[in-house]
Parts: sequence; structure tokens; C-alpha cells
Amino acid sequence: MSKKAFSIISNLILILFMLLILLPLCWLFVSAFKSDLAVNAWPPRFFPDKWVSTQFTYVWKILPIPVMLKNTVCFVLAVTGISLFFDSLSAYAFARMEFKGKKLLFGIILLTMMIPFQVVMIPIYLEEYKLGILNTFWGLVLPRAASAYGIFMLTSFFSGIPRSLDEAARIDGMSEFGIYFKIILPLSKPAFVTLGIFHLMNNWNDLLYPMMLTCTQEKRTLSAGLATLVGSNAIKYGPTLAATVISISPLLIIFLCGQRFFMEGISTSGMKE
Repeated sequence: MSKKAFSIISNLILILFMLLILLPLCWLFVSAFKSDLAVNAWPPRFFPDKWVSTQFTYVWKILPIPVMLKNTVCFVLAVTGISLFFDSLSAYAFARMEFKGKKLLFGIILLTMMIPFQVVMIPIYLEEYKLGILNTFWGLVLPRAASAYGIFMLTSFFSGIPRSLDEAARIDGMSEFGIYFKIILPLSKPAFVTLGIFHLMNNWNDLLYPMMLTCTQEKRTLSAGLATLVGSNAIKYGPTLAATVISISPLLIIFLCGQRFFMEGISTSGMKE
């Protein structure tokens, strides 16, 4: 098979996979502007006969969307910022410093990645109940102030930065915090953007965690609040589709804006010296 034929077949396969991935997303956005009758029509039609915005109006009316959106943004930004700070400090210690028990401690942190959230959800709930921070902003943020995956990812990235930079900085009298802030952080921008996007996506889309720790709509995030549209006996498909569009649109914008750093961080986060 010639290189040209192989390239054509490869491109066709990639286009097919792209269509398979984008079709559900396009169907979601289009169906959010359909009436209830059009959403449940059979056989289904991709484009509606009439574009309507009643589904968005309904969702906006029955749920405090601005409050939930504010809660989600504050929660996600706080968790992302705090977690990036503590993850990077831990990663710097594991990647650039030598101390007793480093390998054992790093192994224990990696082992925590294998524990499902369902195992620790009850202890987290009981701990927050005894501390009196249930249904509060800090009750959502504190349990996620650090991430085992973030420590692992940044440790891998920091290990790929030449140690000669550290040695030169120490010769000039720079402290460990100076090396961390002035050398490691500027060189790790792709990894930070990538990990930040991961934190944004995971916390923005999380459903079980905020539902467990909040009990009022005024304190809930978008994912937890919009879940109330799904009843035990019936599902309001139209409003649910519109609510989903409201929830994922900010994530799509963030991903598109940070896509270059996201790809660069993935390709370089596993580099070693």
C-alpha cells in the first residue's frame, strides 16, 4: 500500500471517529431547542421544524441557575487553585529533593488513587458533620485541597526539568522556595494548565460529591441542582437537555481556550531526565 493511500485511509478513519464523537454532542445542542413533542417524536428528526427556547425558560424558572452557577464557579476555582498549589509543593519535594521515606510516602499517595470514592464518602460525611461544615462552601472545598493524581502528574513533569538549573540557582544563593517559584513554576506552565483543566472538568461535572455534602439548592452546584430534574418516575427530557447545555457550555469554552497547553502538557508530563 502506498503512502498516499495509507494517508487517505487514515484520514477517513479519523473523520469517522470524529463524527461518532461529535454527533451526540451536536444532537444535544440541537435537541435543547426542540419542543417536548419534537424531543419525544418517533422516528426522531435531527433538526426541529421550529426552534424554541421554552426549555431554557423552564429550567431558569424552576431552579436558581444564577446561584448554582455562582456556587459552581467559586467551588471549582477554589478547589483548582488550592489543589494546584499544594500538589505542586508536594511534587517539588518528591521530584527535586531527597529525604528519608520519600519513596514509601510517594507509594502511599499513589495507592490512594486506587480507592473508590464510595469507600471514603461516609467517613468524609461524618467528619464534616462533626466539624459542623456540612452544606457550606468550605465543606465542599477542604476535602479536595490536594489530589493524588495531581501530585503524581506534576512529579513526573518536574522530574523532566534539568537539575542543573537547581544547582546553578543554589550556587547563586537561591532558596528552595525561590527555585520553586522562579524556575520550576515558569517552566511548568503546560503541566499546570493541563492539570487545571482536569480539576475544572472533574469538579464541575461531579454529581455525587456535592449532592452528599449539600442539602439546599442555594448551596448546590449546577450538576447537583440540575439532577433534581430527573424524577423517580419520569424524566423531563427537554428541560434536562437544556440544563445539560447550560452545564457543559463553560467547560467547552475553557477547553477550547486551553487546548494548546492541554495537548502540550499531556505529551510532556511523562518525560524523565
